Amino acid sequence: MTAQARDSILVRGARVHNLRNITAEIPLNSLTVVTGVSGSGKSSLAFDTLYAEGQRRYIASLSAYARQFLDRIDRPDVDDIEGICPALAIRQKNHSRNPRSTVGTVTEINDYLRLLFARIGVTVCHGCGRVVKRDTPETIADFILSLEEGQKFYVCARLDLSPPLPDSGRRGKRAPAAGGRVERLGMMLPGLQRQGFVRLLVGGEPTDPGGAVEALGRNPSAEVRIVVDRLAVREDLRPRLVDSLEVCGRESGGRIEIVLLSESPDELVRRIVSAHPDLRARRDEAGVLVLFSEAFECQLCGIPYREPEPRLFSFNNPFGACPVCQGFGNTQTVDLDRVIPDRSLCLAEGAVHPWARPRFRRLETRMLQFAAAEGIDDRVPWRDLPETAREKILRGGGRFPGVLGFFEYLERKKYKVQVRILLSRYRGYAPCLECGGTRLTREARQVLLAGRSIGDIAKMTTAGALTFFSGLELDRERAAVAERLLGEIVRRLDLLVRVGLGYVTLDRLSSTLSGGEAQRIQLATALGSSLVGALYVLDEPSIGLHPKDSRRLVEILQGLKGLGNTVVVVEHDPEIMKSADHIIDLGPRAGEHGGEVVFEGTYARLLRDSKSLTGRYLRGELKIPVPRSRRPKTGRALTLRNARLHNLRHLDVSIPLGMLVCVTGVSGSGKSTLVHDVLYPAVRQARGESGEFPGGVDAVEGAGQIADIVMVDQSPIGRTPRSNPATYTGAYDDIRRTFAATADARSRGFGPGHFSFNLETGRCPTCQGNGTVTVEMQFLADVELVCEDCGGKRFKPPVLEVRYKSKNIAEALDLTVSEALDFFAGRAPLVRKLRVLEEIGLGYLRLGQSATTLSGGEAQRIKLASFISRADTSNTLFVFDEPTTGLHFDDIRVLLAAFDRLLAAGNSLLVIEHNLEVIKTADWVIDLGPEGGDAGGDIVFEGTPEALGRFPGSHTGRILRDYVVPRTGDPASPPGAPEDAA
Repeated sequence: MTAQARDSILVRGARVHNLRNITAEIPLNSLTVVTGVSGSGKSSLAFDTLYAEGQRRYIASLSAYARQFLDRIDRPDVDDIEGICPALAIRQKNHSRNPRSTVGTVTEINDYLRLLFARIGVTVCHGCGRVVKRDTPETIADFILSLEEGQKFYVCARLDLSPPLPDSGRRGKRAPAAGGRVERLGMMLPGLQRQGFVRLLVGGEPTDPGGAVEALGRNPSAEVRIVVDRLAVREDLRPRLVDSLEVCGRESGGRIEIVLLSESPDELVRRIVSAHPDLRARRDEAGVLVLFSEAFECQLCGIPYREPEPRLFSFNNPFGACPVCQGFGNTQTVDLDRVIPDRSLCLAEGAVHPWARPRFRRLETRMLQFAAAEGIDDRVPWRDLPETAREKILRGGGRFPGVLGFFEYLERKKYKVQVRILLSRYRGYAPCLECGGTRLTREARQVLLAGRSIGDIAKMTTAGALTFFSGLELDRERAAVAERLLGEIVRRLDLLVRVGLGYVTLDRLSSTLSGGEAQRIQLATALGSSLVGALYVLDEPSIGLHPKDSRRLVEILQGLKGLGNTVVVVEHDPEIMKSADHIIDLGPRAGEHGGEVVFEGTYARLLRDSKSLTGRYLRGELKIPVPRSRRPKTGRALTLRNARLHNLRHLDVSIPLGMLVCVTGVSGSGKSTLVHDVLYPAVRQARGESGEFPGGVDAVEGAGQIADIVMVDQSPIGRTPRSNPATYTGAYDDIRRTFAATADARSRGFGPGHFSFNLETGRCPTCQGNGTVTVEMQFLADVELVCEDCGGKRFKPPVLEVRYKSKNIAEALDLTVSEALDFFAGRAPLVRKLRVLEEIGLGYLRLGQSATTLSGGEAQRIKLASFISRADTSNTLFVFDEPTTGLHFDDIRVLLAAFDRLLAAGNSLLVIEHNLEVIKTADWVIDLGPEGGDAGGDIVFEGTPEALGRFPGSHTGRILRDYVVPRTGDPASPPGAPEDAA
């Protein structure tokens, strides 16, 4: 039976990396979870086999230009794949570095917003606040016919009798005198008569063309108007009136003047202004003058505007981008956080950093004199000074220029090198003063929808924008125009909220998103595109997601499946596994001990399977125990004062040292802001390792109690194929010395440098030691092809002839860590470094595996191994960012053992984490929230996991309860059991 007949994708004989000739079946139009311990072959099956073959077959359907590279693209090492669909991969990594890319542009919401504002947006004059609109003959006729019946009026077009501008290129030529208006009118009259105009209005005097010159001579400053028609308001007037208005508009360039004849012009003006406040009506010599314009301009101020069109609302288009910041939203200017880096200092203690130097000490003296004169206490810390006092110090007064005046003076002197250097120390990027960070021109910012500009909406969180558009009330005509656009916007916003990104603003830069956030945005975008019949391969979409949001993520995946797609997810989350239609469990262990299908079937069958390590953890047979006791407080702590960056709400946070401290909370609650953006740079600056104190915090206390602070995040250990686990841990230096010490190497004159692919002495000159060559595909992603000269071995042939224990340097680097431990037995320094990698669960990695292929969790654990292997690591604060990324239950157990080793050596650990298995083993928990974005940034709870489990006001506590507090009447229910899974 074929795969199509079985409605499934059938993989036969997959041998990619460590896969052991496996056969697996993925049902079509289903949600399949691929799970297993790290290194068991999950990514090899999902990405390097399924996705790679789907991509290869897609390229085969493209143009001849693309197909010319097809023969060089490696086909996955698999016997056959039947029934495969066009494949899309959504990975953890955030590759965007474009400063113009935002959440709104990536999700295509900006495109729909631009169309929406162009179609139904209302332009508001920045001068008077009135609606800007274009007058048409129909709307002008509506106004006239609303007047009293019998009202007499003229339809007029003003004649432009102003003299021509002088020719600036010819000296000595003088502009015509004012009397030239009469001569100009005389020259224009024959043409007007030929066009059929027989009446003019000179000031308030009606006349025929023959008497117009004489009338203007009597009143040289009077306005001259062509009377296109003389009419009186009556019921059947509209057809003639509209025709006359159209003629008038053609003759006057769109500027139409209606002169109403009245014996009480003041009373008529009052009635018109009262009934039509947006019209320009005033008393004139001829009666009451009402001005109209077919141009798009304010009827009261006369300020012209550009009509709304989609490109006006694009900051990627010069037509709509702010002319000052060029659409980037920020400019380089004086950064007050650098000028006043320590807000706990008072003016007398040198709070203004540049003036604390001897060169500018006189300005500090003048500032103190100014403060005394203004009644400002120079002994009060800057952060505690009233806003008015701080403003006076910044703006100055009298002989004191103020802080800003000082930098304005320096700007005028920046032709001097030393001044430019000084300015560079106090400059930073700040929101553009012209556009306020919205990136758009004034015309775009003046177009409103329900009182909000497109910039205002871009600053909203996705949850806030969803509420705004869901409650938007429009009149029938505009609602009909916007119906489909609003539907697409609301649908995409709803998807972002459902994947747990309700706290992300639409104008947030894509480059600032974490890998998990970027992946979930891609997932929401894919679902919004309504693609059908595709194979989606996802890499742990639950990364960075609080357990309470897992159910919403499952709904998104089910929605993607419901469109008619096949979804394959590499995942460890029990909630997602429980909701899957099909589960493939690989193992039983990692590397050479993995690569086999341990289990394939439904979740219910997995719970009963005795061979599956995953199943044993899910049913509670194996578990990570809750510690019998927590580490006591040592009395040492790091304390942050008044942390207020981004959404943090003026927090005072104390982090105990010598303990495992977890920072928890829903996505967007402020965890990364607190740890990455405030704590880490503040401690480094306090220790003298960084020149800048971070903005958004007043002080950090206790930094002197630690010997060092180390950030162990998920950033790559290297950005080139030449970077690998061996180079990062220093094991490669020992390997090179080992090969250089062989007799063959000494006879050839090879030193350690010949066995390095970072040096020209030994590496392949074609691929520069990368092992691959990049081919630019222009309209597709670049393709990495194996180097034809070295066959991917990276070295020159003579170097590869040198062997140690029957293996050359390329073959040695192809060993897994576990294999290398046996192969290099007896090389004590090398074995010690490799042993640590194996102990933290990375024994399956190959020594020369490219750093670009490592997941964020693997990169983080390699960094951890490098610190554990050092004998001198003690009294250091290690900061981890979700170290459980990509980890199976069994891998988490190994990771926690590594944490214990660091703590036993006298170190401190601060971990940002969502994984409940880690949180329950912590000594202290700081829970932020209660929600994300504007609804977060508060400390919800501080204390032990047991106390958090009993705290009802925390989302984390409610889910943690069953992990640390046994339920009454159910003591045997283990943490991690299916019914307890978050």
